[in-house]
Amino acid sequence: MYTVGQNVVHPLHGAGTIGQIVKKTEDGCAKNYYVLSFGSGDISVTLPVDKCGDVGLRPVIGRGEAERLLSAIPLLKVSDTDGNWNRRYRENMQSIKSGDPLKVATVIKGLMQRDNRRGLSTGERRMLHYARDILVSEMTVSLQLSEQELENKLTLAVG
Repeated sequence: MYTVGQNVVHPLHGAGTIGQIVKKTEDGCAKNYYVLSFGSGDISVTLPVDKCGDVGLRPVIGRGEAERLLSAIPLLKVSDTDGNWNRRYRENMQSIKSGDPLKVATVIKGLMQRDNRRGLSTGERRMLHYARDILVSEMTVSLQLSEQELENKLTLAVG
């Protein structure tokens, strides 16, 4: 169980903070919910405590793990398929939804390389920004850097 004030990562929203734990009663059954806030606090998500594992909520990675991830990005192998856009999109979304920061970094690297080679469709460009936002939000907390500093490091790591 997480505590109020703890930083966590939601696979689809990135790093956030548990703002409060509330109890709600539905159909005579009381359940605890985490209220997560993201970014500047403009977005919040209410998540049942007992569904956190299903959703993929997890603690933010530590500084050492974040540094290893940043160091591993230049060595990541990305698929160089120019095949079906829909298949590529589904595979990338599956990687993002996994919540695994290494898989998210692989999606970012693949899309950035594709963008440099031949450009991205609007959907893939949106996906690139979405994946970057998720990874950057977690890494800024882990490494205690500004978003701009981390964006620069990420761009250098991708090459």
